[in-house]
Amino acid sequence: MSGNSGNLVSHTAVISCPHGGRVRPVSAPSASGVRLDGQPVPTADDAFTVVGCPHTVDRVPSPCTTVRWTPDRDGVLIDGVPVLLDTSSAQCFSAGLVPQGPPVVPTARQGVRCG
Repeated sequence: MSGNSGNLVSHTAVISCPHGGRVRPVSAPSASGVRLDGQPVPTADDAFTVVGCPHTVDRVPSPCTTVRWTPDRDGVLIDGVPVLLDTSSAQCFSAGLVPQGPPVVPTARQGVRCG
């Protein structure tokens, strides 16, 4: 494992875009046998969407709509796919795929620490 460390992101973690929109998984996380809080652990293969983003540019709505994660490919893996850590790199995008900043991922106060 590389120098990246952090806490596993729970499927139930409250993640938001930088403007306060709610980040949600598009579908259930992968069906691996690894669970946290009774739910499968989210990985880089899982898709996430943003709802309720109030962001505007020059008074024109430009809400965040998706999140793309780029976790360390040499980090913690489940079935060969990187898990999401509270320290994983990510970017929120508008519908036109314009980067709008990283999501806000709360640091877990307890849970599984990797690294």
